Amino acid sequence: MMAPLARAFERSVLERPKDAGLFGPQSMVWRVHRDRSFPLAAIRSLMVQALHPLAMAGVAQHSDWQRDPFGRLAATAGYVLTVTYGDTDAADSAAARVRAVHTHVRGTDSVTGLAYRAEDPDLLLWVHAGMVDSIVNIVQRYGRSLDAADADRYVAEMARFAEIIGVPATQVPTSVSTLADYLESVELRQLTPAASDAIAIVLDPPGLDAATRELWHDLGQVAVGTLPPWARSMYGFDAPPPDLMEREPVRQLIGALDFAFESFPGVLEARERIELRMRA
Repeated sequence: MMAPLARAFERSVLERPKDAGLFGPQSMVWRVHRDRSFPLAAIRSLMVQALHPLAMAGVAQHSDWQRDPFGRLAATAGYVLTVTYGDTDAADSAAARVRAVHTHVRGTDSVTGLAYRAEDPDLLLWVHAGMVDSIVNIVQRYGRSLDAADADRYVAEMARFAEIIGVPATQVPTSVSTLADYLESVELRQLTPAASDAIAIVLDPPGLDAATRELWHDLGQVAVGTLPPWARSMYGFDAPPPDLMEREPVRQLIGALDFAFESFPGVLEARERIELRMRA
């Protein structure tokens, strides 16, 4: 499960970057993206993003991610890490590849009957907002300290993530409150069969050993519990037991998963490169 993620992490954190990249070692983006709670944020992010029928249709009709969900997750993580920690050339190249792929992802959603294009700024903004909102929520609840001012600074810095793949800067929310307002303002939100099937795989992916499956199931329930009420209602999920949502038990779950992740070759070395650059 985690081997592809470990390889993506190692490749994305360059040993000899040409420059500080789009954000730099003193940015909130660097600080937040090294948090160990990222797998939990990723689960929540996918659950929010899947509730836009056109965004979900693009994935369902143009990807075979169901055959290798962790490979797809590793590719997405590799992109996020490259744009975060890579030098400017690496970040720009990664964004150019994503934009090129998006030009071929278009079609018609079978549920709404609406046409979609992956390069549509409205769809790109939805995906961006689902990711950033999830990262903020999870890191504030279960990660390192992130007060309200730092959270707003992070959201503002992350606007660059949306801009480099084609979202006009004027459309990108730059605070926690405007981000949440945007997500609730989008009228085209719906649980389609494609979204339901996708999230069933996300919450119960194939190929896990028994211990990892139990851990992943618990993290999935925590992700459900952190969803905005409108999103949890769309999925029809009950709120998890309060004791499952408490900070320390969840941090133990995250720690167990991270311990396994750090055991893969290259992960610890990449993390050390990040820490050294931040201290310098």
